[in-house]
Amino acid sequence: MRLLWKIFTITAIFSMFSFGFANETPRVLIKTKLGDITVDIYEKDAPITAVNFLKYVDNNLFDGATFYRVVTMDNQPNNDVKIEVIQGGLGFGESEKRFPPIAHETTEKTGIKHKNGVISMARNKPGSASSEIFICINDQPELDFGGKRNPDGQGFAAFGKVIEGMDVVRKIQQQPAEGQMLNPKIKIYSITRIK
Repeated sequence: MRLLWKIFTITAIFSMFSFGFANETPRVLIKTKLGDITVDIYEKDAPITAVNFLKYVDNNLFDGATFYRVVTMDNQPNNDVKIEVIQGGLGFGESEKRFPPIAHETTEKTGIKHKNGVISMARNKPGSASSEIFICINDQPELDFGGKRNPDGQGFAAFGKVIEGMDVVRKIQQQPAEGQMLNPKIKIYSITRIK
C-alpha cells in the first residue's frame, strides 16, 4: 500500500510540473544595438500569430534584422488618425527567409488590445502579415478591430507585450529618421526564447 501511495504521489507531482511547464507563456529576448527588450508571447490567446512569430524566432530568422520605421506624433502629417509605434523585421523587400502570410487574428477574436508595449503584426490587407512586427508606444486603440487607422476596420493582430525594456523601445523611437524611416536602422542582433 505504501508503495502505491509513493507512486501516486510521484505521478501527481510530475503531472503538476508537466502541466505547469506546458502552460507557461513563452517569453523572448530581443537584443538590439540600443539594449534589450523582453516580451511575453500570448500563444494561447493569439495562436496563429504567436506561432508564426515563434517560428521565425526558433529558426533564428530575425538575427541581423532591424527596426527600420518609427511613427511619432510629428512624422505623420497626412494621417487623420495618429499612432506611435516602432516597426521592424526582415524589411519590405523580397526575402527567402519569409514564411507564407498568415490568417488575420483580430483583437475582437483574441482580446489583446493595442496597449502600451503590445507587440503586433504589420500588414497591408488582412491575411498578408508574415515577418514584420511593431511595438506600441502608449495605448493605440485605433489599431484594434474597428479602429480607424486602417480603412478596412479589421485592425492589426496583437500577440504579446513588452515586460521589460520599454525604455529601449522609446529610445529607438527617438533615433534620427528621414520621414518615418530610421537612418541608420537599428540592428536586431537576435530574438531568442528565454522561457
